[in-house]
Amino acid sequence: MSESNNPPMLDRKNPYDVSRHGNWTIAIIMGIAAGFLFGGYEFARSTATTLFKTTYGNENLPVIMSIMPFGLILSLYFYGWLLSRLGPRKALKATSYISALGMLFFYGTFQLGWKPSAGFLFILKDVYVVLLCEQYWSFMDSTLGSEAAKKLNGPFCGIASIGSILGGIGLSILSVPLGTPNMILFGAGAIIPASLFANYAYRRFGEPKPPPDEPTVKIDHLGLGLFKAQPTLILLFLVIISTQIVATALELSFQGLLQDKIPNADLQNAFSGRFFAWVNAAAAVSQFLLTPLILKMVPLSLMHVLIPVIHLGACGYLLANPSLFSAGFAFLTFKAIDYSLFRAAKEILYIPLSFDVRYRAKEIIDVFGYRFGKGGTSLTITFFKQCGFIFSSASFVKLALVGVGAWLFFIIPIVRNKK
Repeated sequence: MSESNNPPMLDRKNPYDVSRHGNWTIAIIMGIAAGFLFGGYEFARSTATTLFKTTYGNENLPVIMSIMPFGLILSLYFYGWLLSRLGPRKALKATSYISALGMLFFYGTFQLGWKPSAGFLFILKDVYVVLLCEQYWSFMDSTLGSEAAKKLNGPFCGIASIGSILGGIGLSILSVPLGTPNMILFGAGAIIPASLFANYAYRRFGEPKPPPDEPTVKIDHLGLGLFKAQPTLILLFLVIISTQIVATALELSFQGLLQDKIPNADLQNAFSGRFFAWVNAAAAVSQFLLTPLILKMVPLSLMHVLIPVIHLGACGYLLANPSLFSAGFAFLTFKAIDYSLFRAAKEILYIPLSFDVRYRAKEIIDVFGYRFGKGGTSLTITFFKQCGFIFSSASFVKLALVGVGAWLFFIIPIVRNKK
């Protein structure tokens, strides 16, 4: 079946005919892999952010966020090149180990006194986690059918969140006695068992490959031609951009208030660890209990509309009551839903589509889209700051509301096509 004739939302049966027992095994193994990945990310995320803020100042966060997409473009092209030559399994192994080594390198140079390493660590922590995570999802989307995904996407995310919760707790406990910079070592080390579990899943259940009658991308490693063949992918990309406008605005509001309230680096890092532990605990409850139930009872199309409406309410609360608590509540709400219900519902949209969409176009949408949306929003903020515009907490909330409006505008045409 050619790309141009492939209806955007036709149901695709599991091409590997994995049994019900096998479906659960896939979700558990990949969930454990993601648990290690996200557990390590909790150490890397808050630590890299704290190191950058204490090295270059909170006011330069939008600057480094705006630089990050350029490194991401190179990373995605390199991933596409690896995918073309090595296939999905070996490409995942290679990107995993390169990420760990890169983290160790910049940790070492930072400890030696090279300040730019704080910026490189900030960029790397944003790039590596989405690049590896989306490869996990590509495998899941290629081995589970739509009905199995409705039941198992939530538990898969829930198992992953256990790692995130433990990582956040570990960060809050260890930051003060061991020192903030040394938390990077835990982030790098967690990538290794994550890679081993993911590789085991590939070996046990097989490496996804395109069907013989499905055309593949031979030269275009990024798969950009797929967007021309399927305009729905462009809309999905714009949805992700919109979500990241919301995410960036809420994060900057939260980080700014956090810096004002807790300027000490180690205490701030410990607070961040506890905060994200609560984020992941809320996500885990949704992933294990609410998401499978909601996806079963609520039509997928309606769910994709209700999610941004929830954020509309949270942003309204923050706008009316600006404080660290309300900023944390709005940011926590976004993250918890993004990690659970939105992620599970969004991944189902990819299942009917082709191998190249799931392994190439998906990386552009969910890796580049996520980080470009974040970086582009930060670049815009930086530009207006240079022009003399002062961003208050209310300004960031209003920007988040613009993102919610765009989100609704682009998601409605997609869900209309969902049969």
